[in-house]
Parts: sequence; C-alpha cells; structure tokens
Amino acid sequence: MPNTPLTVLDLVPISTGSNATQALRNSIDLAQQTERLGYTRYWFAEHHLNPGVAGTSPAVVLALTAAATSAIRLGSGAVQMGHRTALSTVEEFGLLDALHPGRFDLGLGRSGGRTREAKAPALVGGGAAATVTDGRTPNGLLIPPRFDIRPLLGSPRFALQKKLLQLPHAEPQNYTEQVGDVLALIAGTYRSAEGEEAHVVPGEGAALQLWILGSSGGESAEVAGRNGLRFAANYHVSPATVLEAADGYRAAFRPSAELSQPYVSVSADVVVADTETEARDLAAGYGLWVRSIRTAEGAIQFPTPAEARRHPWTEADRELVADRVDTQFTGTPGQVADQLERLRDATGADELIITTITHDHADRVRSYQLLAEEWARR
Repeated sequence: MPNTPLTVLDLVPISTGSNATQALRNSIDLAQQTERLGYTRYWFAEHHLNPGVAGTSPAVVLALTAAATSAIRLGSGAVQMGHRTALSTVEEFGLLDALHPGRFDLGLGRSGGRTREAKAPALVGGGAAATVTDGRTPNGLLIPPRFDIRPLLGSPRFALQKKLLQLPHAEPQNYTEQVGDVLALIAGTYRSAEGEEAHVVPGEGAALQLWILGSSGGESAEVAGRNGLRFAANYHVSPATVLEAADGYRAAFRPSAELSQPYVSVSADVVVADTETEARDLAAGYGLWVRSIRTAEGAIQFPTPAEARRHPWTEADRELVADRVDTQFTGTPGQVADQLERLRDATGADELIITTITHDHADRVRSYQLLAEEWARR
C-alpha cells in the first residue's frame, strides 16, 4: 500500500521550563515544517485543565495556524462534543472556512466526560479483532489488555472539569443526534421538531471534511459508518480496542455522497531519531506523562529524559501505563516505519496519524522529518 498519507496530531504540549506561549509558537512552527515535509493534515486535539497541554481550543489554534501555512489541511482531532452544541461547532468552523475555504477537517469526538460506550453485540468476536492471539495480530502488532478508564472518569478532577465546561444543570445532547444536527446545519436542511428552519452564516455550505473519532466499536464507529463519514481510530490512546473500532465502523458503513467505501485513519505515538538509543532517550518522559493523565493529576509538563529517570517507579505505576508505553513506536526511521506499516496492515488503515512529543522542540521536528524522509522511500 504505497504512499499511505501521514497526518500530524498535536496537543500543543508544554515542556518543563517552558510555557504556553512558547508551546503555541512551537506548534505553528511544526505545522509549517510538516507542510514542507509533505504531511497531508495537521490536527489539533482538545484538552482541558492540564498543566502540560495548551491545546484547549482547536478552532482558535487552527485560525492561528491557517494564517501561517498555505496548503496543508488543518483540523480538529477532535472537538469534544460533550460540552458543545452542534450550532456553536458549525459556527466556529464556518468562520474558519470563510477565510480559508476548503482547508479544514471537522473531527467530532464523543469525549468530554462521557463513559465509554459498550461494544455493539453484533460485533463481538468478529472482524480483525477476532484474529488476535496472545495479544498479537497475525502480523505481530501488539494489542495489549484493556485499560479500565472508569476510575479516571469518576475522579474529582473530571467532576471539576465537567462543572467548569458545562452550564449548571446542562446535560450533553445525544451524540448521534449531535452529529445529525451538524450535518443538517452544514447542508442547510436543519428543521426543528416544530418545523422551524435554521441557517448558519457562515457555516452553511462550508467546504468542511467531516471525521468521527472513536476508540471502540460502539456509538462513534456506528454513527460514522451509518453517515458515510471518515473515521479515525485511536491506537495511541486505546490500543486494546483499535481493531474493534475499525471493525465496528466498517460493519456499519453505508455509502454516502462523500464516500463510496469506508475510510479509516489510525493514530500512533511515535519518536524517531538517528539511533534507537537516542530515540528511546527522547521518549523517556512519555511514561511519566501518561501516568500523570491516568492518575487524574492532569498531563504534566513534558519532562526531560533526566527528570523522567529520577522518578521512583512502582510496579503499580508501570502497570498503569504499560499499554501505552509498550505500543509507542520508538527507534530509527526504518524501525518506526516498519512498525507503522504493521499497524496500517493490521487495521487496514487508509491513513496514519502521527503524534510525537519530546521535551525539546528541535527533537520533535527532527522526528517528523526523519519519518517523512523514510516514508517517502517506501
């Protein structure tokens, strides 16, 4: 499968000793560099109340980045719909499209404090997920045990986040309905139950490419498939369920005016350097960073390798982050490209989403550069 497109996913990370201002400047620079290197898309994630992540508003950062780039597609990976309305989302991205028409991907996520949806019963035991034996796909891709996210979602920090993001007594709209409303508002076909029309200016008719992001074979995968939308599955966040997510999407897929067949992009956390030893050193802070997220501390500022090595790890710590650390792709350009090909082939991905965090910005840029050069030779 030659020329598989590569996308960048950026959280706008803040490193120790730095600040949000520098993180934003780094992200804009990385977008310019990856545009030059031939990456297809540059997406921003949405996260809140994290000391080490400045990507709180995809639309705002996208506006800044659009003004500093010219060709690379830009998008949200993803807008958290748990505390938004369809109208506000279409209005924000309509404004972006008005000044930079045809450049934006609107990625919609169920995230925002909702508990993980159950896997659709019809998908149990079917598809690529059924081929996993002893934690490996037939081509050797690691599929680790599932991480139980429920304690994290039940933490005081997540309760605080929900309180600050939502108006008092507000409840998130059903996600499937939200996606339908977004599609109708963009198409100009929205009607209320009473028959009232709603027309979003700007936003109606915007040349946005819609994506659904998901981590399982449940509602997100199903709504993407039923609406004939593109789907992004999160190996870097939930490696245990990436095959289930892709299976669910493909099982639910119905052709649309946008797509005649399923289209899947799959994410991976990657660090590339000239040598394997250097790559592993640059990635040393990743486990500690993941630990801060999973203990509900909030993503810490990304540590230096020396700072990370000083952390007194317990067995409970290591178990907490094992699935993420074990599925991070680190090494030379050739080693990482081999791992990405394995991920692509195991999931049937049409695109790959690359997310890389290192303490020093220059190392991060270099990682994307080395990967792009190696990928172009494949």
